Amino acid sequence: MISRKNASISQFIIHKVGNKFNDTKNAFSDKTVEFDEASYELMLPFLLRPFGSVVQSYRFNHHSNISLNEINSYAAQLFNDEEAFVDVSKHIVTHLFEQSNSSQIKTGDVLIVMFEGIEFRDITTNAIGIFKIESKVNFFQTYLEDNSYDVLVQKGISSKKVDKGCLILNQSDNEGNIILSVDNNSYDAQYWLNHFLNIKYADDANNHTQQYIELCKEFSNEIIQTSYGAQEKNTFLAKTIDFFKENETVNVERFKEELFEEDKHKEEFEAYKKEFEGAQNLIIRNQFDVAEAVVTKEKRKIKTDIKLDTNIQIKLDIDAPDASSEYLERGYDDEKKMHYYKVYFNAED
Repeated sequence: MISRKNASISQFIIHKVGNKFNDTKNAFSDKTVEFDEASYELMLPFLLRPFGSVVQSYRFNHHSNISLNEINSYAAQLFNDEEAFVDVSKHIVTHLFEQSNSSQIKTGDVLIVMFEGIEFRDITTNAIGIFKIESKVNFFQTYLEDNSYDVLVQKGISSKKVDKGCLILNQSDNEGNIILSVDNNSYDAQYWLNHFLNIKYADDANNHTQQYIELCKEFSNEIIQTSYGAQEKNTFLAKTIDFFKENETVNVERFKEELFEEDKHKEEFEAYKKEFEGAQNLIIRNQFDVAEAVVTKEKRKIKTDIKLDTNIQIKLDIDAPDASSEYLERGYDDEKKMHYYKVYFNAED
């Protein structure tokens, strides 16, 4: 995640990208935008706000040589020669156009931006932003005519969120430039991440933590809930988050020992882990450092509700992993021919 408190825009240009499958063409600007104060004060946070909560970062990827990655090459040109900003920005849009390999890919405005003063991990750097605006919203415009006000509907860009955007920092580690990306219209994630940017997750604690929590979430949905029910699923997820909160390092063998009492459950998890790795084309490390920010973010996404077909929901506290097994019992009533939950408590709030 970044801080934008000292950030500024040094160069900004708008182009339009078409779609070769829909026979729509690109349209290029020849000059950068000169902002007035009001539009600048609105534009800067609009573009950078999404990256304030991004935890995971990416690095450029290429099947043979990273220097052949188009956006990596264009970014290097922009960082080394700001005079080439307009020309290189056009090449970026042309590359984006060439990735429109489906009629479903939307046309839109492309904003290429050079930022100064981006703060990332206690380092201040400049950065290149590439944003694609795919959706326009209706808004009312009032105007004066013949001494009376009238209204008409116009379409424009919403200032609430960008559709797609990436931030390429002029800061690198042993894997290359640090890249952040957001996609709020993820109808085709392959188009933006893999085809246009051609990036992969960084090989760091953020990625390892994310992958392992995703594995546990999928395992809880497909194996635990299917075989043992929603209560066991939610208990497993709560214990998983608790394990990550209590340990600075995750060891897969220790994780299995703490979360599963029976060997058959450990074997189920290990078998599913291999399936998950194959389906996702990745290898989950047997030991890795925990990224607290990722755990906090993923914890907010986990739903621990038990939804029943009698219009009743039971919400479990993910921060109390033992509460479900201690105070919630599941059974079957032979007379009513229905399952039931019994809840124990001392007082109501």
